[in-house]
Amino acid sequence: MLKSLGKDKPLIMKKIILASTSKYRKALFDQLGYPFECEDPQVDESPLKELALHPEELALKLSHLKARAVFARHLDALVIGSDQVCYLNNEVLSKPKNFEIAKAQLKKMSGKAHKLFTAVSICTPEKELSFTNTTTLHMRVLSDLEIEKYLNADEPYDCAGSYKLESLGIRLFSKIEMSDHTSIIGLPLIQLNNALIELGYHS
Repeated sequence: MLKSLGKDKPLIMKKIILASTSKYRKALFDQLGYPFECEDPQVDESPLKELALHPEELALKLSHLKARAVFARHLDALVIGSDQVCYLNNEVLSKPKNFEIAKAQLKKMSGKAHKLFTAVSICTPEKELSFTNTTTLHMRVLSDLEIEKYLNADEPYDCAGSYKLESLGIRLFSKIEMSDHTSIIGLPLIQLNNALIELGYHS
């Protein structure tokens, strides 16, 4: 659901900045055809992650934190912040960073369903918008050998949940329930494009 966080005023076209250094989000946003720049939000996420927040609320607050941080440096721009939280059995699964942690995460998820909460916040001088997208993924029962072969082939160590669904990771799943496949990669393009159109942007 799209919700307004500020005043409802007509928006003049402004420079678009994606508050992210993620190569995945950059490649996704490229698909919409808008000219844009990327900038590292340079925020400390740990205080929010230490709070006992629902994972969807955590993703939303983190996306807003990133957008506001970059917007504070570019008050005449439209800034997009995004974050994603992988959630399994009351546990948030972070980016694994290495083989051992990734293997442990995939073993936990094997044969189970987990959720990905992807949130986006947009900041402009006139208005702020935010929305979330939820995907439920059902992972097959995986053997240790399958997990190890997958990790060695795909190396998904910079991905929440330890898989790249846009690559070989698709083979790990029996079913995926989603409204927008791009949300899994980190940026729900359908909702984002609708939000930009609402703000007066047209590619």
